[in-house]
Amino acid sequence: MAAGAVALLLGGVWGYTRLKNPYPFFGTAYDARPAATTFAGTDQDDRAFAFAPDGKTTTALFFGFTHCPNICPLSLSYLTKVRQSLPEAERANFRVMMVSVDPARDTPARLREYANFFGKATAVNVPEPQLAGVARAYGVGYEKADVKSPSDYQINHTTASYLIDRNGRLRVLWDYTQLPQVDRVAADVRYVMANPAP
Repeated sequence: MAAGAVALLLGGVWGYTRLKNPYPFFGTAYDARPAATTFAGTDQDDRAFAFAPDGKTTTALFFGFTHCPNICPLSLSYLTKVRQSLPEAERANFRVMMVSVDPARDTPARLREYANFFGKATAVNVPEPQLAGVARAYGVGYEKADVKSPSDYQINHTTASYLIDRNGRLRVLWDYTQLPQVDRVAADVRYVMANPAP
């Protein structure tokens, strides 16, 4: 009887979890579906850019910089593969975006060269101190490291990517190590595109 009671309890917990999140996301789901913080800056084409929900575009967002030796280019590469794997109709409404954590060096021209290398990625420069507030809102940390001169340094930063639905709700967080599994990341994207938060 005790074993049966434990099994019943575990089954109830499992069922409750499934009711809260019926879709088995590969990334970590945001149960509360909080609103993603909006922000403004300059994009890679040197145009004013404002990130806000538009009712049609789903966004994969991460914070990086163009001098990053490995994680940032790989993140962009994997997310671009996710975008390319989508059916054409869905691809048009899925955006890959990088917000620079190195606004001093990541000029629009530098961002344009970087973003163009990865297809149709959007790259945004948000100046300080606004950048610090945006990063904090997303739980992103960053700091200069290995500083040799004012223009020669690296930036240590967190490496998560955030999936934001077309209504501006945070839905999924992927750890950098999950991005190489393109098919599973794409499945998360397709589900969120088809099921935006109200």
